[in-house]
Amino acid sequence: MASDIEIARSVVLRPIVDVARDAGVPEAAVYRYGPHQAKLDSGFVAGLKERPVGRLILVTAINPTPPGEGKTTTTIGLGDALNRIGKRAVVALREPSLGPVFGRKGGATGGGRAQAAPMESINLHFTGDFHAVTAAHNLLAAMVDNHLFWGNALDIDPRTITWRRVMDMNDRSLRKVVVGVGDGVNGQARETGFDITVASEVMAILCLASDIEDLQQRLARIIIGRRRSGEAVTARDLGADGAMAALLKEAILPNLVQSLEGRPILIHGGPFANIAHGCNSIIATRAAMHLGEYAVTEAGFGADLGAEKFLDIACPAGGFAPDAAVIVATLRAMKHQGGADAAAVQEPNGEALAKGMQNLARHVRNVGQFGVPAVVAINHFAGDTDAELEAVQAFCASELGVRAVVCRHWALGSEGAVALAREVVRTVETTPASYAPLYDAGLPLLDKITCVARSIYHAADVSVSPAAARDLRRFEADGWGGLPVCIAKTPYSFSADETLLGAPTGHTLPVREVRLAAGAGFVVAICGDVMTMPGLPKTPGATRIGLDAEGCITGLS
Repeated sequence: MASDIEIARSVVLRPIVDVARDAGVPEAAVYRYGPHQAKLDSGFVAGLKERPVGRLILVTAINPTPPGEGKTTTTIGLGDALNRIGKRAVVALREPSLGPVFGRKGGATGGGRAQAAPMESINLHFTGDFHAVTAAHNLLAAMVDNHLFWGNALDIDPRTITWRRVMDMNDRSLRKVVVGVGDGVNGQARETGFDITVASEVMAILCLASDIEDLQQRLARIIIGRRRSGEAVTARDLGADGAMAALLKEAILPNLVQSLEGRPILIHGGPFANIAHGCNSIIATRAAMHLGEYAVTEAGFGADLGAEKFLDIACPAGGFAPDAAVIVATLRAMKHQGGADAAAVQEPNGEALAKGMQNLARHVRNVGQFGVPAVVAINHFAGDTDAELEAVQAFCASELGVRAVVCRHWALGSEGAVALAREVVRTVETTPASYAPLYDAGLPLLDKITCVARSIYHAADVSVSPAAARDLRRFEADGWGGLPVCIAKTPYSFSADETLLGAPTGHTLPVREVRLAAGAGFVVAICGDVMTMPGLPKTPGATRIGLDAEGCITGLS
């Protein structure tokens, strides 16, 4: 069986200007990064608001197994299939992070015959957006320490500095570091640390900003710490926001690539859904909605993370709402959620599947709480049995009142997702959405966290560390109580304990830390043992990646 990278290389890609033209983008608005990828001109993107607005389809999933269940593959396959049946569709995705590429999960451009291309470029440096975010974030960090070194005119209390550094790589050894060590010429010694770039508030700002002016205003509001008097210190106070915006001048432009079938895909921004808000940029999503009759976008990990944040954070910020949600499920993930050993999930196991379907049921019902109709996409894997596939379809029809469609886009491309495309079209044409966020913006911050925990995770309670409770009170006293919450937790369970599988109830959500992202416009609640700087597995994916004698990349998946 050919690998993803071999399949991708077997396809002759279209010139990106031709892909753009078919999507309604003139060549003058295309800034080419080589023959097969480009950025779109900001003036052209701004002018799209005069065009009609297409339907918005959100692709999400059940709680996954560590390798992932093919959500990006399904998103691309659905976009291709909608085009195949005569609906003009544009896909909007997040950019891959180098951390997973060289870590456990691999790339994030889909798989098989449903991929975004050129996959090697997209999975590695792409157009440099992540590097720009990293540079802008670390510029502010350098200016904080430089301000302390040169006399601290703002009277910043070093103990209150919350602005850490970032890099786009998994490196657990950098979670806690001491900077400024030396004989005094290296600055003031203090403890800090690194997060992965996708957890940066700058990344969230890039994805939630509506344009370059909004971007700079949000950057200016970033809070890095407090004066000894207790007053917040911002990036604007340090004079950093202008230079940060300058570094992001090109990064804010959405990227255009193509599927293996030559259909348009916008890829822009890349916050993780387990430690950030997990959605591609508002700019790219809006552009896709104006360029196509259908815009198909994806939210990271399971619906308890990415979809909830898309619906409670991105939709209010972007002023849009989905017309339908596609919930991706696999037999192997449901068996895993039903207690089957991870090494045996490809084997028939009716008992584990029946238990695991309760995880799918909760996700379908949770999406319904937002007033969004759902379709289930069963992403087919080799070895899946007809009997088990039919069992899931029967369960969805009888217990959930939704249709579950078996999809074979990995093997067949758009042909394998035509049934899904037709069901999505039928759903949006016959079942109008009545979207509303889960909670009212006026609720206290802890009540918002509790609402998500009880309504989405089915937790019995929330436990908050004394430090987190103190910080929540301070955020509200400073006027930030109206912000939504962004919960960081494991993606593998509804709870904060990744071993608690299925559809657990009665558990407690432990909030150990909260962070104010004033520029992005949300409060992060860090739960359980989730880390904002991941580590590499015992055998990193990087050990399989290299170059062959012709200089082609090998081992990338």
